[in-house]
Amino acid sequence: MYLPDDLTKLKKEYESWAGQNKVPREIIYTPLDLAGFDYEKQLGCPGQYPYTRGVYADMYRGQIWTMRQFSGFGTAADTNRRYKFLLKKGQTGLSVAFDLPTIMGYDSDHHRARGEVGRCGVAICSLRNMETLLAGIPLDKVSTSMTINAPAAILLSFYIAVGEKQGVAPGQLRGTIQNDILKEYSAQKSWIFPPKPSMRIITDIMEFCAQHVPKWNTISISGYHIREAGSTAVQELAFTLADGFAYVEAGIAAGMAVDSFAPRLSFFFNAHLNFFEEIAKYRAARRIWARRMKEKYQARDPRSWLLRFHTQTAGCTLTAQQPENNIIRTAYEALSAVLGGTQSLHTNSMDETLSLPTEHAVKVALRTQQIIAYESGVTSTVDPLGGSYYLEALTDKLEAGAEEYFLKIDQLGGVVPALEQGFFQREIANSAYHYQQEIDSKKRIVVGINEFVEKEEIPIETLKIAPSVEQKQIRELKKIKQGRDNLKVKKSLEQIRQAACGKDNLMPRFLDAVRCYTTLGEIIQVLKEEFGEYREPPTFW
Repeated sequence: MYLPDDLTKLKKEYESWAGQNKVPREIIYTPLDLAGFDYEKQLGCPGQYPYTRGVYADMYRGQIWTMRQFSGFGTAADTNRRYKFLLKKGQTGLSVAFDLPTIMGYDSDHHRARGEVGRCGVAICSLRNMETLLAGIPLDKVSTSMTINAPAAILLSFYIAVGEKQGVAPGQLRGTIQNDILKEYSAQKSWIFPPKPSMRIITDIMEFCAQHVPKWNTISISGYHIREAGSTAVQELAFTLADGFAYVEAGIAAGMAVDSFAPRLSFFFNAHLNFFEEIAKYRAARRIWARRMKEKYQARDPRSWLLRFHTQTAGCTLTAQQPENNIIRTAYEALSAVLGGTQSLHTNSMDETLSLPTEHAVKVALRTQQIIAYESGVTSTVDPLGGSYYLEALTDKLEAGAEEYFLKIDQLGGVVPALEQGFFQREIANSAYHYQQEIDSKKRIVVGINEFVEKEEIPIETLKIAPSVEQKQIRELKKIKQGRDNLKVKKSLEQIRQAACGKDNLMPRFLDAVRCYTTLGEIIQVLKEEFGEYREPPTFW
């Protein structure tokens, strides 16, 4: 960007100025921090390789990001009403939060589900529940994101079957399943099966969707939960992309051409509070992914080079103290995601450290996105911070930090061996510990926690899930099991067992099973019997 003579002159002028004013080197950035910077190689134009400035040429001038509010509670009917409320208020895509039993593959009547049905999300046990969840919502017009991992294939099968009942062909469906099992082993911990069969299910989904559900994002490779578990921004960036590369390698190993599935891999990042660091993280992620996909994995379709991502503001930055302050935190985090070029966004509600969001709180969160989109002016130009000395230097720094982690992971034998050795878990735990130390020592100020504390807190309204929700869900599940053709259910489960023992793609078997109202728990139980259940090895550090 600058000729060597220009940089030499600038260095002398800067050193003189810094010496006179006693300015530390790290608090101001100049062209000296970008010596050797190659505009075309490191930055380029939006919509062009390496996509540092965005995956589309016109970005939000062409289309505003999809506004999704992550929602789900109680029964499917309860959540359906919330979806219709949000769509009426201007939400442009659905995002499904499932309850813990569903996430872990249990039906609501299982003894391990007691006390948890509908508590942290919506309870979905069968196709009937999914029909109710999506009643009156046209699946050919609305895209849906489902945050589900170990049982993702079955929930996707429910969704496809509902589409069929609406007259919407699988090829018309648009949306995403998270389906990112690798980050479960390192961060969120909601696994069911060991890594090898889990990866088999994922490659089956990738292959099936490439042929039959081509508009569906088969994995949302998630850094969000890695960050929520306590990682740094560099770790979130590195571990997320490393998982992404592992899925690419698994797809290739399963015999698929990289360009047949890579365009439908998407990402899910956390928007934390260090504003510029977050923007740089998203830009570095695009650049790293594009280069690896093109140069290492030999993808030829430019769509395979694009890192498209959803963002959710950071739940771990919200405080129960002075919860209205969370509106401000969320707004800055959301703005960083927009300036970083997100394709889809969820804004957390102010009350989410206390309960699932009320209608009032979730509406404020949605309005936060709408104000950024339509009033702030930041959507008028693409990558408005591009070329900032600080931002470009920070982007380079994050990329370099990620590359160091990639080398360490390779030396450990790859992602799965690194997981088995506890590498990711130790790195995240150490970062979480140091973060808390900074808060405890007041090196890091958190308003309302260790500074600007108020003795008396004014309570806000919270959402309460009545015990009757669980009882109602169990009664309805019992009716489903009594009213279906149980001979068909038995046959479908046996076909799943046979496919699990062999090499046939599991997705057609799952679809046959859910169409006759076989439940999530029944399918998962058969898979547990064939694949086993994962037990995390003890890790010491």
